[in-house]
Amino acid sequence: MSNVYEERATMIAAGELQWFVPFGREHCKKHPNAINLQLRQLQPASELWSSDGAAGLVGSLQEVTLQEREREWWQLSKGVGVTTQEAEFEEELYVAGNVVIWSRGSKNQASYVYKAFTVDSPVQQALWCNFTLPQKKKDEKEIVEQTVCIVQNTCVNVHSVTGKDFISPLPFQVSTLWPTKFGLLFERKNPASDAPMSPPREPLPTVFSMLHPLDEIAPVVCRSSAGLFEAPRVQYVSDSTLRIVFSSCEPSIIMTYDTVQHSHTVWALRRVTTEERSMVLKYSDQPVVQNLMAPGFLSSHLRTVSKLESLASPYHSCSLHGQTRVTSSPGLHSRVHSPSISSMAALSRAHSPSAAAPSFSSAQRFNMSCHSPRTHSLLSSPTSMLNDSGVAPEAEPLVPELCIEQLWTETLPGGRSDSSPREKSCQATKVFITSDLCENKFLCFLVESSQQLRCVKFIESNDPSQLIFVAAATIPARDAAPLESIDAMLVLEPSGCLVLYTGVSRVSKVFVSGLLTPSLAMTGTMSHPGTPVEGISTPAKATGRHMSCLDEVVLPSPVCELRGSTKHHESSWPWLDDCTFQQVAPYVHALRDPVHNRVTLELSNGKMQRIAIPEIATSELVKKCLQAIRFILPKETAMKVLTKWYNIYNAPGGPSSHTEWNLFVTCIMTLMGYNTERLSWTRNLDFEVPLSPVIAPKKARTSEMGSDEDWEYQLASDYHWQVESRRLGSVLHLEPLVVAPLRTGEPSAPPRLDAAAPLFSHTPAVFFVLHLVYEDLKLDELMRKGAHQLVVLLQQLARDLQLEEYIDLYWRDYPSFIKTFKETCAIDPAQKDQMNKPSFVLEEPPSIFGWLSRCLRGDEVSPFPYLPGICERTKLLVLSFALYVVADENSVTTDVSKYLSKVSAGQKKNLNEQVGKRQSDTNPSAHYCSLAEKLALWLTSSGFTLKDLESVPFGVALPIRDAIYQCREQPCSDWPEDVCLLIGRQDLTKQAHRVTLARGKSVSRHQTMGSGLSLEAPAAAEVDEEEDGMGDIEGDVTALIWSQDLRVQEVRRLLQSSRPVRVNVPHLPEVSDHEYIEEKENKLLQLCQRTMALPVGRGLFTLFSYLPVPTEPLPVPKLNLTGRAPPRNTMVDLNSGNIDVPPNMTSWPSFHNGVAAGLKIAPASRIDSAWIAYNKPKSAELANEYAGFLMALGLNGHLTKLATLNIHDYLTKGHEMTSIGLLLGVSAAKLSTMDMSITRLLSIHIPALLPPTSTELDVPHNVQVAAVVGIGLVYQGTGHRHNAEVLLAEIGRPPGPEMEYCTDRESYSLAAGLALGMVCLGHGSNLIGMTDLNVPEQLYQYMVGGHRRAHAGANREKHKSPSYQIKEGDTINVDVTCPGATLALAMIYLKTNNRSIADWLRAPDTMFLLDFIKPEFLLLRTLARCLIMWDEILPNVEWINSNVPQIIQAPPSEDMNMETLAQAHVYIIAGACMAVGFRFAGSANSDAFDCLYKFARNFMQCLTPLSATVRIDDIDRLNAHMWQMGHYNVQTCLSMVLLSIAMVMAGSGDLRVLQLCRFLHRRTSGEMNYGFHMAHHMALGLLFLGGGRYTLSTSNSAIAALLCALYPHFPAHSTDNRYHLQALRHLAVLAAEPRLLIPVDVDTCKPCYALLDVTYKETPWYEETTVELMAPTMLPELHLLKQVKVKGPRYWGLTIDTSRGTQHLQSILSCDGVLYVKQRAGQLPYKDDPRGWKSLLAPSVNNRNPEVRTFKPEAISTFTSDAALVSFAEYFCKPAENMKEKQETLALFSAILYECVTQEIPEILPTYIAVDQAVQGLRRGEVCETFALWQVKLVLELCDSGVLQERRRDPHGRGLLLSSEFLAVMKCSADQALDSWLCDDSAVLQSYLRGQACAEGPDSTALACYLVFHSIPSFRKMAVDDLEGCTSFPQLLLRFSQLGVPVRALLRLAPLLLKAGDPVGGCPVF
Repeated sequence: MSNVYEERATMIAAGELQWFVPFGREHCKKHPNAINLQLRQLQPASELWSSDGAAGLVGSLQEVTLQEREREWWQLSKGVGVTTQEAEFEEELYVAGNVVIWSRGSKNQASYVYKAFTVDSPVQQALWCNFTLPQKKKDEKEIVEQTVCIVQNTCVNVHSVTGKDFISPLPFQVSTLWPTKFGLLFERKNPASDAPMSPPREPLPTVFSMLHPLDEIAPVVCRSSAGLFEAPRVQYVSDSTLRIVFSSCEPSIIMTYDTVQHSHTVWALRRVTTEERSMVLKYSDQPVVQNLMAPGFLSSHLRTVSKLESLASPYHSCSLHGQTRVTSSPGLHSRVHSPSISSMAALSRAHSPSAAAPSFSSAQRFNMSCHSPRTHSLLSSPTSMLNDSGVAPEAEPLVPELCIEQLWTETLPGGRSDSSPREKSCQATKVFITSDLCENKFLCFLVESSQQLRCVKFIESNDPSQLIFVAAATIPARDAAPLESIDAMLVLEPSGCLVLYTGVSRVSKVFVSGLLTPSLAMTGTMSHPGTPVEGISTPAKATGRHMSCLDEVVLPSPVCELRGSTKHHESSWPWLDDCTFQQVAPYVHALRDPVHNRVTLELSNGKMQRIAIPEIATSELVKKCLQAIRFILPKETAMKVLTKWYNIYNAPGGPSSHTEWNLFVTCIMTLMGYNTERLSWTRNLDFEVPLSPVIAPKKARTSEMGSDEDWEYQLASDYHWQVESRRLGSVLHLEPLVVAPLRTGEPSAPPRLDAAAPLFSHTPAVFFVLHLVYEDLKLDELMRKGAHQLVVLLQQLARDLQLEEYIDLYWRDYPSFIKTFKETCAIDPAQKDQMNKPSFVLEEPPSIFGWLSRCLRGDEVSPFPYLPGICERTKLLVLSFALYVVADENSVTTDVSKYLSKVSAGQKKNLNEQVGKRQSDTNPSAHYCSLAEKLALWLTSSGFTLKDLESVPFGVALPIRDAIYQCREQPCSDWPEDVCLLIGRQDLTKQAHRVTLARGKSVSRHQTMGSGLSLEAPAAAEVDEEEDGMGDIEGDVTALIWSQDLRVQEVRRLLQSSRPVRVNVPHLPEVSDHEYIEEKENKLLQLCQRTMALPVGRGLFTLFSYLPVPTEPLPVPKLNLTGRAPPRNTMVDLNSGNIDVPPNMTSWPSFHNGVAAGLKIAPASRIDSAWIAYNKPKSAELANEYAGFLMALGLNGHLTKLATLNIHDYLTKGHEMTSIGLLLGVSAAKLSTMDMSITRLLSIHIPALLPPTSTELDVPHNVQVAAVVGIGLVYQGTGHRHNAEVLLAEIGRPPGPEMEYCTDRESYSLAAGLALGMVCLGHGSNLIGMTDLNVPEQLYQYMVGGHRRAHAGANREKHKSPSYQIKEGDTINVDVTCPGATLALAMIYLKTNNRSIADWLRAPDTMFLLDFIKPEFLLLRTLARCLIMWDEILPNVEWINSNVPQIIQAPPSEDMNMETLAQAHVYIIAGACMAVGFRFAGSANSDAFDCLYKFARNFMQCLTPLSATVRIDDIDRLNAHMWQMGHYNVQTCLSMVLLSIAMVMAGSGDLRVLQLCRFLHRRTSGEMNYGFHMAHHMALGLLFLGGGRYTLSTSNSAIAALLCALYPHFPAHSTDNRYHLQALRHLAVLAAEPRLLIPVDVDTCKPCYALLDVTYKETPWYEETTVELMAPTMLPELHLLKQVKVKGPRYWGLTIDTSRGTQHLQSILSCDGVLYVKQRAGQLPYKDDPRGWKSLLAPSVNNRNPEVRTFKPEAISTFTSDAALVSFAEYFCKPAENMKEKQETLALFSAILYECVTQEIPEILPTYIAVDQAVQGLRRGEVCETFALWQVKLVLELCDSGVLQERRRDPHGRGLLLSSEFLAVMKCSADQALDSWLCDDSAVLQSYLRGQACAEGPDSTALACYLVFHSIPSFRKMAVDDLEGCTSFPQLLLRFSQLGVPVRALLRLAPLLLKAGDPVGGCPVF
């Protein structure tokens, strides 16, 4: 039979034939041509149709058509989708002229245009390339950016799939671009001037790399080793004879062709190491001999090229005469004096790449044709060369990024040098990497000139970057194409045949319908595929030709031109000339565009046809078996088997899918040596096609053509009698046959196996791996049918190999099915020795269910064998049981070998690496609370999902479901999204997804504050609501927070400034009309003071509440300063001229209005520089608003996106407001960064930071103030010495000789003090390097006065001359310097509790000293002192009064100035109140609020007229002092106290504070000026900060921002900036932080109420405590929290533990504070059921009614919306007329449904039903297989396992998911059914134990069920001879314990085994 297995000429048929036309060609016909557009733009319409114009147009169009046709080109590639379903599409990149079309399509979807590009010049090349964006953190994965690169003559356009566009200029002419793993490779086109010169010069690099479109183009270096004892050389790739012919990403290699030696070389491409980079950049000592590159010389050439050379003329030759031109090179100048391009590229890449303009400063470096002649001495020293040539020595070198290292070189055969020129032109025209069916990899390159495909085999070494090339072979070929998905390649042979190869092994010919196929006789002789033609050239013996001497001059030889898409080779087809059918049937000319298993055939008639080569198998079962066979067999044998199967399966007219398995069984058994015609079950397999070549020879034999004996043999077969007769009898309802079939004679001898079969010797190994596949299939519900099919093959092999244990296992699995097979095939004992029985083939069959059962019983288990990469489900579930059931925490990490043994076949690599790799993946979190959590995390890291769990058998899956349910009840809040998805917590899944998205956006300080919940504008907002700028505040969240009243609408009414105010002035009779108009206008002017102050508060109220539309400008509400007078609603205006209106009154209010509008923008908004510039108003009147808008963009972090060019443009305009807003904005955006570019920007506006010799700039005073504060912001907390020194001097800056520095000096001094405090914020005594400055002493002198010190520093010359206008003398003007110095001390020593410094700030306790201090300075001193003594601030009246000196509190004497004492008293009280406000900012502390509210009420009483019944004696000392001071002072102190209360209650919207603000809002008369209104409405804005979403922080940075914003001296009028710059009021935004936690129902996506337990950490002031809050609620500062917990029973529990860090909670709060919660079944939200009395579970919980039949199935919809559960209740739980006898079943189903729904475990419902069905089937005797019984057994054993018993002992533990009562009933029912059988048929069990064959029929099935359920081993283990000696129960117990038989099984067997005398036995008694 050896001829059966011989190689034959086979053929397979290609499928899916279709004519192919590139989709881009069709689309280009409709695409507007770029050249046509240019013509229309250049010529007027009238000229287009004139005679000349028409002729020109037609001529141009004709020329374009020809050029387009010539430049047409396309390529196809495999599309990469997000999921596996999306991965089967093709992508096409089509190029024609200036147009590039990127399209996509698949078999199931028509092609469509994905992107289309039109460029300015003809496209030279287009390609796909992936760029990697390196991450800042090492543990973060690099981001891969998919792009399309379009190469033009002068630049490369890069377009990413995310929408980013780049333009990278080309510094030289490029021949080809190559995509690599790291980026792009550029191959420089060698111009004619590269010809050798005399004297010889250094050659330029020829290969360059670009790792990102924003990076520089850098040369590639080469690492080569010349000899054994020589050090490796690193040099630039500069050999002009090398041509790149191929590049690959995986593995990262390139292939080059040497045009002189005519050989190919493979190089490894990798990143350059630091050592190699330093080697190539530091060749400075040795002369340049041979090809050692001198980097200095190279960079000097590349950097001194004149920009005058044209990019468009690469061949233009010129020389550099002299050194003058070199010195004046503009490219060099820009390089030396500009920052590093690469660093700027990195900066731009982190922000907005599309906004970065390409830098052309280095674009001309390489664009040179010839260099000036230089002597050889210049080459020896790059340093001297640099100096001689005029190049600055600090010029940066070109740093290489990539390095190539030689891996393999093609060895030329002998005599090659004398060959003809045609043979020399052997450059590869096509290169690709392919693999064979056994995973061997080959690098194949097609040499078209010799019609050869050369294949080089390579393997990976331990170092992934190093490949080992081991063998080479040649295949005759005209063309070839790889087929990646089927591990093969299609070869077009010289004869014209299409042949399929896998690796270098020939598979078969390919038949394509309708094409001409040459006859086999015409096929020429071909060499053997394995003929080696080339040796191996390793790096150690590299030729060294590629890096040869400089002196050696070699002219490049002609390069073989690449074959075009339409090129024909008619001369190579001489045999076709005389064919009569040449015109009828076209032949294949070339192959192109292979994708997956599809390839395009180019035909001789110019058409193209797309074909698909069939796959090796379509059935999952066959694929899995083939993988196992390939794994276990030697590679040569496996290749033969797979090739044979491929030819059989894919023969023309191949089988359908349902006959594939039958064909596979026949093929494998035949290859093992079976005669499948002699076995009845294989002879009857169905085939719908002619038999394959394996079987065909046997059908041709005359002795097997068929006879009558064959028919008789079939009728007498066991298969016919057992299967066919029973099948027919069951249909006809006939009794089964009792008599045995009539046998005509003795059966013939069993057939024998053919020992010459290829797989005969490997039969045991193949059997064992197929058995492991069978065990793996048992773990997949979807492959149950496959297991049933496979067991037929396995039982036959087990019978023939005489493996009784395996047969017994298969019989136990399929008792009624296996018994029908009795045929065996004999194996000659002599031939049996030829069989290789590997050591991994076990005598005891591995049973996965048995192994899991032993785990559950707590028995010792041996490692279970598995096939790596094939039986992955076995591995996963075995380790899951080991982790969760055995409770071995190391089972998935270090102790895997204790539970799994890998079957090693010797051919697989990386087997040991898989476990190590998995170990690195199995530690997703360092915190494990339980084994359940560890199991969930490990399963997720292994890629296991809920969908996979659904296909696991219910008994095996139950422990995993149990662990999942434990994690579901007590999850960890910071688990990854995949883990949350696995445990079924949709709320956590959505939360994790939201946090992941937020983390993916790398943005500035505020940028992580997300958007999303209710930032969208209302859908049906009215026009008047949109005008006030606050329409985005009201939403679902505010409705939940303040659900009882309309306070938000009231705040909107108070803060709106877009509508006219009501001017209500009574018209008295004695007042004339003119006077009445003046009165109304005066009244309007008073009201306008309030209106102009409103935007500051509105900005705080609407903070971060709006997502702008990128295509629309930001709506800015108008600042309406008109009024309406009742009753006629007449207009009142200030422009009538009746009253005097202050000039520029609306300048600053407009600025504040712009800030308020800009602060609405949420930091997560997607805006860019273009949108910012787009909002610039056209009219100059709105310039102030735009200035405020720019400042707001800085405060919310968006101003960093503004291009530097725009910033320069705004500042050069000289508009004061714009400069102020821009400087403060960019400084706030760069908070604490010490950014040098911003520092330079600010220094220009601060004379003190400019060099003393610089030109004095006329910078407005307010701009200087803003710049000084900006320095403080940029350098906040850094302790920068120079800035601190300058700012310290600027506090006391004297006035200049003329009028400079003379006006508004107070604001500048204050700004310098604030900036100094911010620079040294919180440093206290740790001012490193500033001890010589004596900062605290100098500040104290500024505060109390004294002799002015001599001005030191660079600007001392400016202050020599005294002021001619202001005479201050030599003393410090304390009125100017005290505020700034006081606050600087407070900020430097903030929270340090430094008592010595604090005592400096104590209020004086003598009347004499009090007279020397302004009252407002006492407020500042008190505030500063308290901020320093931070921990001593207490929220009570006693502490506030303790700050007042005794002299003020004591009764006054007659000689004291009562007004001084009164003012000092109230200002000190106000300062102490502000300190309380700062200390408890954002805390809503009730004690602090009560204390401050009391003082506010006291101040309020003094503003109202005193009642006649109240006497002074009844009011305390403070009130007495209030009455004695002026109204202005009381109002000032009241404003400060109100701001203090607002700070404490920030974001809370407290009603009592709102009432105070509303009361003060109405007061517009008297001394209520602009500043007081600003303070009151700032308090209102803080109270509702961000619409209740934000509150204030007490961090050092926040305190500094609040000190700047709430400085207690407000402007007297709208243009007042004397004491404090008004723009600084908006810095309060920097202190805001999101702390509102908003529960959102994950099902409805709407905010809801949820009960929280918030636990505070223990502090010195209070112990650890837990408070109950109803969310949405404002959380305290996160560093005070220990944990936040969502309480039940309405929602699933969730605990956020902040003891391990606050990052997770911070990320939640940053994403709008959205905390997703999942409502429990049957519960109602708090909004609908506040008390919990309406819950559907309340009656059953209260009554404790065990009768669950009261549950009505109609109520299921209120518990769950799951369609499956609703349908189950509808069809299985409702009683019907025909279901009266099934009442018990209905009751059971209703109870099960109720249990699953109320416990929220709907996934357990199928388990309940399956257990019940399995037990019922056992009782009825309707069991055909024991699969379901195994699962019931595992469920019951899990219930009795140790893990459950330990949990039950825990008082808080929970039992199994299934009801214990239900399991007890099921167990009892199963035991009763089996025990009743044992009573009736105990003889069957006894005969089995004696090893006797049992009869077929129901008894056999029942016996198998009994053995499985009671874990009784096979009869071979339980030899009766051993058991007969046991005469007592203890002996049996000892013996059975050794066998691992449970005690409960022994109790049933003992009566049988101990009754030795009774052969029948009796029924056991229990």
